Amino acid sequence: MTEEKTIDYKNIYYPPGGILLWILILLEILTFGIALIVLMVFSREDPELYHRSREILNVNFGATNTVFLLTSGFFMASSIHRFHRNDFPKAAFFLRLAALGGLLFLTLKGFEYYEKIEEGYTLGYNTFFTFYWLLTGFHVIHVLVGLFILSFMHRSLSKRTAIREDMEAGATFWHMCDLIWLLLFPALYLIL
Repeated sequence: MTEEKTIDYKNIYYPPGGILLWILILLEILTFGIALIVLMVFSREDPELYHRSREILNVNFGATNTVFLLTSGFFMASSIHRFHRNDFPKAAFFLRLAALGGLLFLTLKGFEYYEKIEEGYTLGYNTFFTFYWLLTGFHVIHVLVGLFILSFMHRSLSKRTAIREDMEAGATFWHMCDLIWLLLFPALYLIL
């Protein structure tokens, strides 16, 4: 007798978090990508303005926030790994560390925002700062939504009612926040 192998097509057509979440992520990345392309086009019209404006930003803040989000992403992956092994206490622990990374990101970004407002570099200061505020502000909203999702994930882990699809969807959204920041950081803080 030969053993028949079956292919689980669900994994092909339904990636972690589900196809609708991946469509949303694609749209989000497209939105940020188009905005960054428009930023680059505008920067070619007045390169000196964009260069001077970029120099006003604190690269150390941006780099530190990159470390916060990448470390948070690592902890999120660790949480999902532990969840798949049914180690709910460790999964919850790593999820808390992932959330801490997000909170540290928001704290430092808040300090940076406060500093820019105090110095007068607000939304209407020039076109560079219009892009800066809109792009980073939209990203901050994503991180806030992500933290809200992480809190629900943690609650379900604590009650041991976590569902694989929900956990993977939350992790996928969180990693999207990392990816978007990895596009924003060099575009705003390093390249122009």
